[in-house]
Amino acid sequence: MLVISRQYDAFLDTFNTITMILPYHYHDGNSSHFTLVREEEKIALHIEEKIPLHDAMKYVTTVVSEKIVLGEFYEVVDEHDTKTDLQTGAVIRTEEFDQRYYYDGDDLGVTYQDGTTVFKVWSPIATEMRLKLKSPGDEEIQYPFTRMENGVWECRVNANVEGYLYTILPCINLVWDEVIDPYAKAVSLNSEWGCVVNLGNTDAKPLPPLSSPTDAVIYELNIRDFSAQQESGMKFRGKYRAFTEKGTSTANGFSTGIQYLKELGVTHVELLPVNDFDGVTDSPSDTSYNWGYNPLFFNAPEGSYSLKPEDPYERIRELKAVIQSLHDENIRVIQDVVYNHVFIREKSSFEKLVPGYFFRHDENGLPSNGTGVGNDFASERLMARKFIVDSVLYWLNEYGVDGFRFDLMGILDVGTMTAIREEVDKVLPGAILIGEGWDLNTPLPPHQKANLRNAHQLQGIGQFNDWFRDTIKGSTFNLYDKGFALGHGHLEQKVELVLTGSIGLKSGERGLFKEPAHSVNYVESHDNHTLWDKMKACMNEDEETLKARHKLATTMVILSQGIPFLHAGQEFFRTKKGIENSYNSPIDINQLDWIRREQYDDVVQYVKALIQIRKSHGALRFHTCELIREHVKVSHSQANLIHVSYQNVHPYGPWDEILLVFHSDTKACEHSLPEGKQWNCLSNGHQASVSGLYDVKESSITLEPVSSYVLVR
Repeated sequence: MLVISRQYDAFLDTFNTITMILPYHYHDGNSSHFTLVREEEKIALHIEEKIPLHDAMKYVTTVVSEKIVLGEFYEVVDEHDTKTDLQTGAVIRTEEFDQRYYYDGDDLGVTYQDGTTVFKVWSPIATEMRLKLKSPGDEEIQYPFTRMENGVWECRVNANVEGYLYTILPCINLVWDEVIDPYAKAVSLNSEWGCVVNLGNTDAKPLPPLSSPTDAVIYELNIRDFSAQQESGMKFRGKYRAFTEKGTSTANGFSTGIQYLKELGVTHVELLPVNDFDGVTDSPSDTSYNWGYNPLFFNAPEGSYSLKPEDPYERIRELKAVIQSLHDENIRVIQDVVYNHVFIREKSSFEKLVPGYFFRHDENGLPSNGTGVGNDFASERLMARKFIVDSVLYWLNEYGVDGFRFDLMGILDVGTMTAIREEVDKVLPGAILIGEGWDLNTPLPPHQKANLRNAHQLQGIGQFNDWFRDTIKGSTFNLYDKGFALGHGHLEQKVELVLTGSIGLKSGERGLFKEPAHSVNYVESHDNHTLWDKMKACMNEDEETLKARHKLATTMVILSQGIPFLHAGQEFFRTKKGIENSYNSPIDINQLDWIRREQYDDVVQYVKALIQIRKSHGALRFHTCELIREHVKVSHSQANLIHVSYQNVHPYGPWDEILLVFHSDTKACEHSLPEGKQWNCLSNGHQASVSGLYDVKESSITLEPVSSYVLVR
């Protein structure tokens, strides 16, 4: 990149306002007048304000006669007859800029048209733009772009350049730069070039959505973790292709891989990011690890999971094969998407094509950092919102994914999430959309944030329920805080709320959500300590008691109203050896431990049976809050004990009454059962069976220490 030497700077901050910054070493920062020059035309600038800064004088001037046209070359001349080029400043963050340059076409990026390859890029402030193509034989050639309407640049190459590498060269504020197209569908090894690929008509189709998100059981999984361990029995360890291996098992014959997922009974696998990310290279010899929350190119598959990362088509085929292989087992795929930030703002294609537009800035004009990773994507701006919506639809249509999980959704705005829901419903009505609705410190008005506080505005979008997590497990941010399952009594009122979808069961009770499908219930995820590691750190109890607590918490996740969410390996007490944030820890910390899966197969079978029980009766996954309020009663007459009664629910499944009992005390106690016909026990906290374990003929049962029960009749 060239560095331009300027005596002073001039910035266009609105279409009628130009700000000059004159350093004190330049005529003491003084000037009495400025003139705007375009070719032979000269326009007087009116000085509105003069503001002393630490090392310069700031002048705010206005253009009275006309509005400035972006993409044209202007200069500013001061009284000393010194010229400087007019740079694009804060004008790009004005409402007028957004409206004037919004482009609603669906052809940004690369398009094939009858033997012609068309490249389109949005950059209203560029004054020139060129395309650099590199042939498979390493020959490079450049083509000029033509400026079209709404800030779009177009380059038509009258040839089929499939397989060529390409970059974009924009000239902005007199500086030429080189970027990869942000809409690139494929990138070269280590993301150095965009790749021209002709995908034609895709065969990928999503599975039909379930009748309600509450029918789902979500299993969160990382591509590499799934198969990295040698004992996994999979050949393509750590790679996309491991998901296509059938019938894999441990050396002792316990199922692993996709067969294991099928047997477990989950309905959806949520894949941690599979788009191109930083933190690892594409080299097979690179042993570094990263979850994938450092997004580089949002529409291109990650290379480090590929057997041939240098082949863009192979990456695409392999990722599509992951999705198809899961679909073949009737497992739907939720894609974890990270539209809230980019890896490094200054190096991103967005920032280089339209500096300052795609990222939020605070009142001082500095980039905001609500994400904690250096930048916040400005989803509320029209072309930023368009990129997100376009990208979501691309994954839906090209790869056939079945839903999306939005990382740090609280950074995004309500309007963008609403637009995504509307556009997704045109393609796949009822597809699952869920997100992290944390209230983050980003400069959006509070009512515009797509967070938990505004859940009522986000119809059809589920949110991770931190009320549920903290009530059942304990605070994520206080290692020693204990929830109900960890033995904390006097939380029973809160437990009642979260077990029933967090909708507010009683008349007048304010819930977190309007409908149970808005509540994603969980006690652990890839973030923070696993439940097992938290308990090992904060509980001074023997392992058998800890296992009982872990099973109690997992049981409450599976049998609560809302959407149950399991972290991969949770069903066999997943541990990351005490590491709280393992995003870049070695693979031996992050990989699924299939030996542990063998060791705790009894717990795996227990969780599998609980999932079958949930699936077998619609009352355990009611679709509406009205049905929950009509049929569910919760009582908690003593600490550490919750009694959930489902009555008159035969229209929704095989039983007319269901009784759930959750007991977190370390002492056994007697518990009276409702009178009437005898009960059948489906689960006693150790074992579970959808067809029943045994009949209960007495009028009460002895609740074992730290236990749960499912009784039906």
